[in-house]
Amino acid sequence: MKYIYGPIKSRRLGLSLGLSLSLDKRCNLNCIYCQWGRTPSVVSGRGEYARADDIIAELKLWLKNNPQEAKELSYVTLSGLGEPTLSTCIEELIVRSKELTGAKVAVITNSTLLGDPSVRKSILGADLIVPSLDSADEEVFRQIDRPAAGIRLEDIIDGLIALRREFRGQIWLEVMFVSGLNDDIDSVERLRKVIQRINPDRIQLNSPVRSTAEKNVLPVEKVKLETIRSILGSRAEII
Repeated sequence: MKYIYGPIKSRRLGLSLGLSLSLDKRCNLNCIYCQWGRTPSVVSGRGEYARADDIIAELKLWLKNNPQEAKELSYVTLSGLGEPTLSTCIEELIVRSKELTGAKVAVITNSTLLGDPSVRKSILGADLIVPSLDSADEEVFRQIDRPAAGIRLEDIIDGLIALRREFRGQIWLEVMFVSGLNDDIDSVERLRKVIQRINPDRIQLNSPVRSTAEKNVLPVEKVKLETIRSILGSRAEII
C-alpha cells in the first residue's frame, strides 16, 4: 500500500485508518520535533501531490481485503507524511472516503493554510479536525515549526478562529510542548488567551516521545505537563 497506513487503534480515535495524500513528505513546515524527520524541500503552494482516484482505488482494495476491520473502523484519518491541506483533492477525498467506508473522517492539520477561506471550505465535510498550534509567539513558532516563507502566526490564529465559526464538527486543538522552548508559564498564559479565542472542543497536550527531526529536542516532564494542563483548563488533556 502506498497511501494507506494502519489501521491504528488509539485512545482518542478508536480504530483509525490513515490516508496519506502524497507519496513522500510534502509539508510547509520543517518542525524540529517531526517524527518523519526533516522536510527535504519545504512546499509553499497547494497542488495535486497524489491523484484522488489512485488513493480511492487503494482504499477500495483495502476494504475488500479487510472486511472485518472495515466494519470496525471509527475514523478514516487524512494526515500521512506531510500536510494534507496542501493537497487540492482533499475535499473530494473526504466525501468519497465517507461514502465508501461509512466511517467518520478526521483531518489532522498543521493549521498553516486555515487563513485561506477556500482551504477551510475544503475540509468542512470532515467530522473531526485536529489542528495544531505550538505557540502564541511568532519567534517561538518560527523556532519550533520553521515555516515556509510567507507563513505568519497571526494568519494561522485568525484561520483557527474562523474555522470554529464555520465548522460544525469537533475541533481538538493539539499543542506540542518542547522542553525549554514553549513550556514556561508566561508562554502558556499567552497561549491560553489565544486558545480562548479559538474555542476548541478539546485541547490536547503532547510532547516528543519518538525520534525527532533534530537532536536534543526534549520532552516536557509529566509533572510540568500537568501544571500546563491545569492552566489551560478543563478541556485540556495530556495525550
